[in-house]
Amino acid sequence: MNASPSPLRLAVAGMTALAVAMGIGRFVYTPILPGMMEELHLTPADAGWIASANYVGYLIGALAAAGNWAHGRERLLMYSSLAASAVLAGLMGLNETIAAFLIIRFLAGLASAFVMVFMSSIVFSHLVSTGRGDLQALHFGGVGLGIAASSALLAVLVTEHAGWPAGWLWSGAISLAGLALVALLAGSTGPANGVAGREPALPRNGSLTRMIVAYGLFGFGYVVTATFLIAIVREGGGSRVFEASVWMVAGLAGFPSTWAWQKFAGRTSLYAAYAVSCLVEVVGVTASVVVKGAAGPLIAGVLLGGTFIAVTALGLQAGRQLAPQAPRRIFAVMTAAFGLGQIIGPIAAGLLAQASGNYVAASIMAAAALLASAVIAWLAAPKSP
Repeated sequence: MNASPSPLRLAVAGMTALAVAMGIGRFVYTPILPGMMEELHLTPADAGWIASANYVGYLIGALAAAGNWAHGRERLLMYSSLAASAVLAGLMGLNETIAAFLIIRFLAGLASAFVMVFMSSIVFSHLVSTGRGDLQALHFGGVGLGIAASSALLAVLVTEHAGWPAGWLWSGAISLAGLALVALLAGSTGPANGVAGREPALPRNGSLTRMIVAYGLFGFGYVVTATFLIAIVREGGGSRVFEASVWMVAGLAGFPSTWAWQKFAGRTSLYAAYAVSCLVEVVGVTASVVVKGAAGPLIAGVLLGGTFIAVTALGLQAGRQLAPQAPRRIFAVMTAAFGLGQIIGPIAAGLLAQASGNYVAASIMAAAALLASAVIAWLAAPKSP
């Protein structure tokens, strides 16, 4: 096995890892959720609490990943977390109680945060050191790839009239295959994240603080539609195949989105690209509840998928640019801010939806948070001397 894989091979390994831990491990809940709500009689508030349990795990995982205890263990923790993500997806299909769902999704969130922080810091540092920063887009494309793959799987299961547990069980099986592919591609490289010793504390400056706040608001804003989009489709009377199609559209739009927005950032700046992509997402989030018929969810799928993965990447890149000596620490802090927003978002949206009987107020709230994130990120751009 190649002890030091090529930049392209490592980027593909990163893409596969994010497809498993994020595209499937975290986001397959969205297309499976309506079936769970229908067959288990879950309310929107129940669904919001289960989603938020995942995000609490994600937040705690991100905070834990910031500690020096992980130094030198990044690769082992990443592989262990990928394996856990696969097993936990399967366990979701073997349980029917809210208590079990809360525990499993909490642990899955923890696993996905470890994969996100450790694999991203490994991949980013190696790509930067080899002058192949352009391949970062391929790494983040894994989230969209996982979403598209899981939606294709669910479309097949729907045509076979399979129940919601089958979605989880098959997701677990696909995740195990993904883990094997990551192990084959990534092997064991040299320094864990490009930093020889323990990382220093993060610098104290206004730009970094504003970027962290903007990233937290983005986590709150995007997650409402990312969690409830398919529930919104079902509420509007869409067919099961249309539900899967909307989520597949989101994944397919997401796969090349990081590359496209990176090109835009190259012509403007990371901060301008972040702000503009948040504004595009505002249109998608609003369209999900304002534009009637099939057009609304499809517009939302394209614009959500075409932005949220890219904004995730742009935010992390901006953070790394502002704290270059502490790549894992800034990844962890940014991910924690993002995770805090994600915890609050589904709970607030679920309660609002339950009180109002629809997802309109929740979606407008999400759009407002995304707008605020865009403005704060724009203001975070370091001033030229």
